[in-house]
Amino acid sequence: MTPATHSSLFPQVPDSADAVLDGLDPEQREVATALHGPVCVLAGAGTGKTRAITHRIAYGVRAGILQPSSVLAVTFTNRAAGEMRGRLRQLGAQGVQARTFHSAALRQLQFFWPKAVGGSLPRLVDRKIQLVADAAAACRIRLDRGELRDVTGEIEWSKVTQTVPADYAPAAVKAGRESPRDPAEIAQIYSAYEDLKRDRGVIDFEDVLLLTVAVLQDRHDIADQVRAQYQHFVVDEYQDVSPLQQRLLELWLGDRDSLCVVGDASQTIYSFTGATPDHLLDFRTRHPGATVVKLVRDYRSTPQVVRLANGLLAQARGRAADHRLELVSQRPAGPEPVHTEYTDEPAEAEGAARRIRELVAAGVPAAEIAVLFRTNSQSEIYEQALADAGVPYQLRGAERFFDRPEVRKAGVALRAAARFGGNDALLDDTVDLPSQVRAVLSGEGWTTEPPAGSGAVRERWESLAALVNLAHDVAAARPAAGLADFVAELDERAGAQHAPTVQGVTLASLHSAKGLEWDVVFLVGVAEGMMPITYAKTDEQIEEERRLLYVGVTRARERLHLSWSLSRTPGGRSGRRPSRFLDGLRPGSTGTVGRGAGAGTAGVERGSGAGPVAAPRRASRTPARCRVCGRTLTDAGEMKLMRCDDCPSDMDEGLYERLREWRADQARLSGQPAFCVFTDRTLMAIAENAPDDDRELARIPGVGMRKLNRYGADVLAICAGRQPGGVVEGD
Repeated sequence: MTPATHSSLFPQVPDSADAVLDGLDPEQREVATALHGPVCVLAGAGTGKTRAITHRIAYGVRAGILQPSSVLAVTFTNRAAGEMRGRLRQLGAQGVQARTFHSAALRQLQFFWPKAVGGSLPRLVDRKIQLVADAAAACRIRLDRGELRDVTGEIEWSKVTQTVPADYAPAAVKAGRESPRDPAEIAQIYSAYEDLKRDRGVIDFEDVLLLTVAVLQDRHDIADQVRAQYQHFVVDEYQDVSPLQQRLLELWLGDRDSLCVVGDASQTIYSFTGATPDHLLDFRTRHPGATVVKLVRDYRSTPQVVRLANGLLAQARGRAADHRLELVSQRPAGPEPVHTEYTDEPAEAEGAARRIRELVAAGVPAAEIAVLFRTNSQSEIYEQALADAGVPYQLRGAERFFDRPEVRKAGVALRAAARFGGNDALLDDTVDLPSQVRAVLSGEGWTTEPPAGSGAVRERWESLAALVNLAHDVAAARPAAGLADFVAELDERAGAQHAPTVQGVTLASLHSAKGLEWDVVFLVGVAEGMMPITYAKTDEQIEEERRLLYVGVTRARERLHLSWSLSRTPGGRSGRRPSRFLDGLRPGSTGTVGRGAGAGTAGVERGSGAGPVAAPRRASRTPARCRVCGRTLTDAGEMKLMRCDDCPSDMDEGLYERLREWRADQARLSGQPAFCVFTDRTLMAIAENAPDDDRELARIPGVGMRKLNRYGADVLAICAGRQPGGVVEGD
């Protein structure tokens, strides 16, 4: 289980502002250098959006355009905020605030509360469900466990949409929500809940945002102070912003427009919490002068996985579908997605477990495999199947890694060893960080070999093994690191909930898998009634289910397995059918799959500054066709060559070798991998076309204006049979 974009643990800090831009593709570079005015980044799954926006902040800071303390980057999870802070440090941009909406608001509220209200801020309750239960009891309304959870969700939705108790019933009807109880009863419980909080002197998670909004609206002096502090804003996952979060963002901004938002309407899957993509889709309307950059180069998934993902969205309807992005894989070809039908759910779980065991036996790390399902209730049968197959697993969304008792105890032991290690006999024979960590954790139950079977003992061992593996990663990146450095790394990761990799197959709901990726993904239960879920009735709800499946598909890097069962139990009636979303996409099915006019291509749209929105630079795109056989090309590598891989090539082999030798010199001089100069495919395309001038060279995919300016003269000289006019220095 890894974050959605790879990065090495402790890479070397770039030595200049320009060096921050090295390795970015043309669209990512546009994001990084667009530092003035409103900017909207429409970023498809796996296109490196986090890389683009962190390099944007770092470039602005390193170039002296942005003051680190004046930048506020807002994410939706503590983990994402911690990862962003880590990346910014690696890029030499310390001091930038990267926080969640709630964390940033709570910090401001704590600071300004004595001035705005007086006294200390009321205590924040971690879990509101007990308060809701007490409120229901005060109203003499009995709620079972499921209803209690659902009513709590309705209260949360009401607050983030700024709906007061008296307005709940009409607002719920207007939003098309299916209330778990009579709307009048929910409104009554909601009102009693608010009274109870006041009586007990506590606030909840949503109150943090509501109270911050109220303070900034009512106290202009405080609003001015906040705006003087933060002058540049970056918002990630903007499609998931709620009306309340949008209002807070507007108050932070004031009348300024130094705002960069990043999102993908096709990954809107949290509308039940009040999130809406409207703020993303209306960005150009609110900011006519905005620069819009579209990222569609998918660095995560193979062309086969990307083709299925694009096919899912090609059938989509609605406003988000009109703004979908058509991804273009940048990876080598992989296996086709596997579609499997089973007789019943136990057979489906056993089939998945059997295939996973075969993959692990073939050398695929268990941590690089995930089983994703629509609801948490589906988890148990897969837990049992994996345990029966002897495959270790971990539950995503279960107890947090750093909250596990064995991890807390290990942290105490490591901290003590770091402080008094010189007097610890356990460390007498240790020579490096990994051996020190292994020695300390051996006293906590870690052994060189895992215990047999599964269950609690195996899970404890897996937690400690994850710490041992992390010690190896830290030592590889920083050979001089000691136990004190390792403890500091653990503390920072705990604060960001950035858990090390546990060597087990991940079991997760599709919602909790957002933002993660694996080499192999099993999407299970892809049947009508589960995908889309039975209670999805309206067109909007059905389309959100489609987007949820799209998110699941785009978690896979290399292998994707989709499965469904015809009945729930062995011997049951075989009345189920595969999900309608797979019609036309799975083998043997029929359906219409096509690319609609709304599908986006990579590029940049400059804002007009006023008046109507400027038209995109490219409104349409002619399908790329092989120049030999005429077949439509979909693979990114073939599109660069403008021919099929197996069609005959007219490449000048001698020219290709001279270009490779020149590229090796450039890579050596600039200290970057050879593919950052030109990829093999681009060199092949140059050797096949032998361009005579800048114009012909610029038409070759993979060259681009930056590389044309930097390398064009040398490449054209080599193509003309001359020596290049000197080595090009690095940026």
